[in-house]
Amino acid sequence: MRMRHRVAIVGGGLAGLRAAIAVHDGGVKDVAIISQLPPVRSHSVAAAGGINGSLGNHPDGRDDNWEKHAFDTIKGSDYLADQDAAEILAKEAVNVIVETEHWGCPYSRNPDGTIAQRPFGGAGFPRTCYAADKTGHALLHTLYQQVLKRGIKIYQEVLVLSIVKHEDRAVGLVVMDIVSGEVGTVQADAILMATGGAGKIYAHSTNNLLNTGLGMALAYWAGVPLKDMEFIQFHPTGLWGTNILMTEGCRGEGGYLVNNQGERFMARYAPKAMELGPRDIVARSILTEILEGRGFNQGGPGGGYVHLDLRHLGEAKINERLPEVREICRNFAGIDPVYEPIPVQPSQHYTMGGIDTNIHGAARLKGLYAAGECACVSVHGANRLGGNSLLDTIVFGKLSGQHMAQFVQEDPVKANVDTVLDEAQKAVEARFRELFDGPGTESEAVLRVELQENMFNNVGIFRDEASLTAGLAKVRELRERYKGVKVRHTGKVYNMELIRAYELRGMIDVAEAIAAGALARKESRGSHARRDYPERDDANFLKHTLAYYTPEGVRLDYCPVTITRYQPQARKY
Repeated sequence: MRMRHRVAIVGGGLAGLRAAIAVHDGGVKDVAIISQLPPVRSHSVAAAGGINGSLGNHPDGRDDNWEKHAFDTIKGSDYLADQDAAEILAKEAVNVIVETEHWGCPYSRNPDGTIAQRPFGGAGFPRTCYAADKTGHALLHTLYQQVLKRGIKIYQEVLVLSIVKHEDRAVGLVVMDIVSGEVGTVQADAILMATGGAGKIYAHSTNNLLNTGLGMALAYWAGVPLKDMEFIQFHPTGLWGTNILMTEGCRGEGGYLVNNQGERFMARYAPKAMELGPRDIVARSILTEILEGRGFNQGGPGGGYVHLDLRHLGEAKINERLPEVREICRNFAGIDPVYEPIPVQPSQHYTMGGIDTNIHGAARLKGLYAAGECACVSVHGANRLGGNSLLDTIVFGKLSGQHMAQFVQEDPVKANVDTVLDEAQKAVEARFRELFDGPGTESEAVLRVELQENMFNNVGIFRDEASLTAGLAKVRELRERYKGVKVRHTGKVYNMELIRAYELRGMIDVAEAIAAGALARKESRGSHARRDYPERDDANFLKHTLAYYTPEGVRLDYCPVTITRYQPQARKY
């Protein structure tokens, strides 16, 4: 199996779809999307609450503008965001919202017909546009329709296994058809990684099963650094017991967080913003309440939780604004939020770091681009604001696609790369044989669970020297044990054991970058909260972490944060 396309997009979520549209509209019709599953099942579908943009449609947001959106993003990032990138994000927001509306996205409306906007955490204005609580679903289907309209080629249920290089340029991919098990290659003049986050490295995650970080690992193995991987967002409100996301829209619509004393405890932690503080602050506040004995189910199975109370909103508002939350609570918790509070606990949610790119989505390997959660532009810094993730995928998916279209027209691959593609395919097939035929006895499933529990317990919401040292040591132990992993199912069709074993190697390497970066960063900033270094240290750590892969393990380096107009200041809400 040998395929050839001028541009290959890896990932069928919002970033990948928007990039493909931009490449096509930029004059390069030979663009293909390679997706591990049907695009409308990508994890973008689970983004519920909304997409930010300074439209000024809310009565309280008439004087909102892109500068205020940029400032909220930078402050929310704890001043680790590159400010030029954050300004682009905020400037482009209105354009992409209007564009998706014109393409048919069914945004919720105000009585005058304008797009409705709700408050979200860390924002000075209600600027989050939404389609009830199914915004990601609505946007994903809208962009998918545009891809179909253009006749863009989609390969579904195809897994990318490696990035192929020739003379320091990305020239192709090794892929596997999951249905048949056949391994082959794709030659391309430019490649975009849009493979989502790395949430399944952690236990208790809101992410779907495919968010293993493999796309990040492929770039990492190809020599591209991963940036700021120590910054992992824990969403304040995962449904207790399942970790299904209870969207921030619940609090945006006026929901309360309540402890076992009946207190709206956020008054202790963010007295002005209350439940609409940034996610890192709210998640730590909830965990503090639980650890100090003010949660429910203290010491019970599944850990403690607090209540997310929507009852005062009333059935009509919940049905209009939060129908999916009500449906999920009924189906997965056996409760109705119209009449009962929702049990919630912090759950791993988002990877702020990722493949290091510039504002055009270009990585440090010629011909390779990245966009969406697998990339780090960096617009989110140490903490992402709710409503900025959907925006990030579409803005930088679009900008990456536009740059790729220009790049491949000006600088196509001229060399014959058949030999390097064949060699890369043979290397992957040899790795498969090792997994099938090796003498090892380790189970990928056992190692995966150990990795996930280790990362949640030792590289989680609260961190210190001892926990991070133990966490990093455990990751390195698992890397050694991984050499003995054996795949027992030898069939080719839908061999998920083989796929999960291959992914696990990437999960371990990405986990090492997370843990090592966290151990080296001796400060607290955004989502990275160290009990032994509780203050932010701009003198020593106002810088991005760069993690480079080596066969011996991760190598760390640093680079400056781009500051354009906003000097770091105390972050209070």
